[in-house]
Amino acid sequence: LPVAPRLPAAGMSVVEHVREMAAAGLHSNVRLLSGLLLTMSGNNPELFSPSQKYQLLVYHADSLFHDKEYRNAVSKYTMALQQKKALSKTSKVRPSTGNAASTPQSQCLPSEIEVKYKMAECYTMLKQDKDAIAILDGIPSRQRTPKINMMLANLYKKAGQERSSVTSYKEVLRQCPLALDAILGLLSLSVKGAEVASMTINVIQSIPNLDWLSVWIKAYAFVHTGDNTRAINTICSLEKKSLLRDNVDLLGSLADLYFRAGDNKNSILKFEQAQMLDPYLIKGMDVYGYLLAREGRLEDVENLGCRLFNISDQHAEPWVVSGCHSFYSKRYSRALYLGAKAIQLNSNSVQALLLKGAALRNMGRVQEAIIHFREAIRLAPCRLDCYEGLIECYLASNSIREAMVMANNVYKTLGANAQTLTLLATVCLEDPVTQEKAKTLLDKALTQRPDYIKAVVKKAELLSREQKYEDGIALLRNALANQSDCVLHRILGDFLVAVNEYQEAMDQYSIALSLDPNDQKSLEGMQKMEKEESPTDATQEEDVDDMEGSGEEGDLEGSDSEAAQWADQEQWFGMQ
Repeated sequence: LPVAPRLPAAGMSVVEHVREMAAAGLHSNVRLLSGLLLTMSGNNPELFSPSQKYQLLVYHADSLFHDKEYRNAVSKYTMALQQKKALSKTSKVRPSTGNAASTPQSQCLPSEIEVKYKMAECYTMLKQDKDAIAILDGIPSRQRTPKINMMLANLYKKAGQERSSVTSYKEVLRQCPLALDAILGLLSLSVKGAEVASMTINVIQSIPNLDWLSVWIKAYAFVHTGDNTRAINTICSLEKKSLLRDNVDLLGSLADLYFRAGDNKNSILKFEQAQMLDPYLIKGMDVYGYLLAREGRLEDVENLGCRLFNISDQHAEPWVVSGCHSFYSKRYSRALYLGAKAIQLNSNSVQALLLKGAALRNMGRVQEAIIHFREAIRLAPCRLDCYEGLIECYLASNSIREAMVMANNVYKTLGANAQTLTLLATVCLEDPVTQEKAKTLLDKALTQRPDYIKAVVKKAELLSREQKYEDGIALLRNALANQSDCVLHRILGDFLVAVNEYQEAMDQYSIALSLDPNDQKSLEGMQKMEKEESPTDATQEEDVDDMEGSGEEGDLEGSDSEAAQWADQEQWFGMQ
């Protein structure tokens, strides 16, 4: 039978009515009534007792917090704490006389610790992390609840205070040994997987069906040390277990790991699986959108962005996805604005920082781009694409020495795999003195992973310089045997033109354009061949091309003027 709601007692005070409404979640009602009562108290200080005034201030502040008026809430919470301080002094001067009525009233007072936690929440929403740390630091260690320790750990980590962060995360686990996000926090701060596992071993052994947790910890220990291959294998072994099959979080982690390992095909596949299982999934969709955009699937990117905005516009991901669509449509100012908006919503969004950095770089604002890529590296030191963006900036500004130092550091830090070898080779190709070294590095990369597209592209670039077109054709055919990629088909077309294999070259350009209809270089290669095939119509072709070119320029100018509006809006957000 349904339980009848409890009716308010006839002898309840007005403050007790406010407390009842607050407990019932009637925030707008609490705000109105408590505001009026506080004004009455200001005009007649004798109207309410110190404890009643403390309660009114806290409930009023809570209602402001619910309305997202964080600065105003902080002001009222501060007043409440001052009132509590005065109340404590009064109670020390006049100890309880043993009156039974005073006991329930003191028990009903809102917790001072909870008030300080709410203040810290306000400060984090206002991006005043130092103030949040200061207010929580003021709470004695023994009085800190798990949520206070968790917030402190995250704030310390963000501020670069790693030792304090580790201590706070460990305290969370001591109180709540199944706090998985605290486990991830410790692993991200280089605490050994075995040490973290030892903090949960008693729970694992005492509760049935938790034997997977030690494997889960092991998997994410590999993730945070950058060992993508072992992380993938370990998560796959978990995902295959019947009880954890089709877990969206595990699939999302797998998709991200494949992306980090440069296996874009499997990454997209896993993102699609996760999305089918949870159509409201937001986490990781920024990376998925980026991968689709790179493949030239701009219509899919646009649809994904619209779907994500319908789910939530208060997360960074939909803004990043829309930004990727703009970036790969060469509307860099709009991509810049959308990236800035995403950062405003989540300053820890690596993908948003990479988007904004790439847009700034392509707009010629290289020094600003460098700042964004460095911040991305700070947040995700195991992600190679962050380093790639920074190195591209160095190369764009002819800072080959800085690029070489960075590429060598990445090679030493993340280990000698196909990706790091290719990145180092990319920098070596920029200096005539290190061409041979580039060749050796690329050969090593392709020995490890013959299908790694970036290594194949760079090796083809080297062979093109040496005019070894037959070797290049063999390399590209081999790479395309088990995969289809727009860039590889286009480069193969270029090489075939160089050896006068025009018909097959035309076929390769056609395949490239079928994979990415926006690939300008494939279109140019095809048009150039068509001109050479019909020299009698060359003059007419040139006229048509001139007309098409002028139309295209008009479109670009239009997009730039639109982009300028976005840039103005970006200034309004103060994110430039």
